[in-house]
Amino acid sequence: MDTGARPPPSLNCEGGISTIALPQIETVGSTRPPKKGVSPWKLWGALLLAPYVVVFIVFVVYPVGYGLWLARHPESYRQLLDDPIFAGSVVNTLIFLGVAINLKMVAALLLSGFFVQARPWIKWLSVLFILPWAVPSIPTILSIRFMLNPEWGVVNQLIFKLTAEDGPNWLNDRWLALSMAMLVHIWKSLPFWTMIMIAGRLSIAKELYEAASVDGASAWQQFKFITWPSMQTLYLTSTILSMIWTLGDFNSVYLLTGGGPADLTHILATLGIRYLRLDQVDLAMATIVCAMPLVLPLVYFMMKRLSR
Repeated sequence: MDTGARPPPSLNCEGGISTIALPQIETVGSTRPPKKGVSPWKLWGALLLAPYVVVFIVFVVYPVGYGLWLARHPESYRQLLDDPIFAGSVVNTLIFLGVAINLKMVAALLLSGFFVQARPWIKWLSVLFILPWAVPSIPTILSIRFMLNPEWGVVNQLIFKLTAEDGPNWLNDRWLALSMAMLVHIWKSLPFWTMIMIAGRLSIAKELYEAASVDGASAWQQFKFITWPSMQTLYLTSTILSMIWTLGDFNSVYLLTGGGPADLTHILATLGIRYLRLDQVDLAMATIVCAMPLVLPLVYFMMKRLSR
């Protein structure tokens, strides 16, 4: 009867040395796994990403690369330095960034404390408040330009009815026109950043404010020790992102003043458009390259904060 037991190993004697013939043992994993092809999920993923990659290359990589190639000549930067409009545009850009962004972000932080209140009439008011950001820039800014017309604009007509004196020439003075452009920029973008600040305030636990109220903390103390520590990172990140977007915002200046009077209110974004209209493409691209030292540190700092 076969019990299934294996026979004992046989003994072989060769040259006086005894050897034992052991059964061969198959090693596990000695054979390589079969190569796998591209899975259907990866194939579909590549097909769905292909249009985005093509659009990104055509509309981002190629224009940026072509612009940098056009701005490769040192002579273009010499011409920029010799142009007095370029120096004035750099000053206007720094003023625009320093004044408009700080006023906008501080106002957004303060207004977020107002709109976060749970009252019915505040909800309706918030709908009206968000309209400047939701409406397209071209009709709104052009409407403001018509309103500021020194001869038949509604603003000067109202000033004349109230004071019997002519109003100022809003867009024919450099600093007054630049101030109006900054106000338009703040007016257009303030609702967006206010909503960001509102979202930050709503993420703070209400129990912290209730406990502070029980302890007798004032509104300023609650803001100082609860609101600001919780929103500090959001506020700084939003400020940096706002600076990056403001550097590329040419609507507020170009649609309102057109860079005038006498090209005195240009910023770097609108100065590039001026050179394009003069068929000086190399100077236009060089102007954009000159703005990169302002943009790249901001991008690096923002990404460094977000990666923490």
